[in-house]
Amino acid sequence: MRFLPSLAIGAAVLPAAAGAAELNVTIEIPTLTVAEYHRPYVALWVERADQSAAANLAVWYATRLRDNEGEKWLKDMRQWWRRTGRELRMPIDGVTGPTRAPGRHVLRFDANSGPLANLPAGQYNLVVEAAREVGGRELLRVPFQWPPTAPHTAAAQGSTELGAFSVSAQP
Repeated sequence: MRFLPSLAIGAAVLPAAAGAAELNVTIEIPTLTVAEYHRPYVALWVERADQSAAANLAVWYATRLRDNEGEKWLKDMRQWWRRTGRELRMPIDGVTGPTRAPGRHVLRFDANSGPLANLPAGQYNLVVEAAREVGGRELLRVPFQWPPTAPHTAAAQGSTELGAFSVSAQP
């Protein structure tokens, strides 16, 4: 799987394999002016038309807390937790990682490896959910076709815990 969190400073870009379908996802975590700020937990997954989970792409949470205490708050991402999270054992290699600071984060996935390698052809939604301690929850959903037959871009705009969210699928 090509997984590349691209932060605003010093991020490298991995080239995609020639002829491989690719899904590029941008998630913006907004800067909030609040008295007590905590980085949000974020889950990114692919869902089928019936809203069941087809693949987990990323789960960002407090991975370095003593006794894996960060895992107990994963259920605050309620939709992700109900669809797939409660069935998983953390951490998941290549999927889970630490929470991210405010900013724009770019993730890249290709058809040859990782969670999209065995995804059957069809129409899906890409879903991102964020939950923050002493904050709120937000969920955004954008449609996409896999594998893409033509370049396609879809986007959604968050209002509280998430900013701009976009997916670009390339054949």
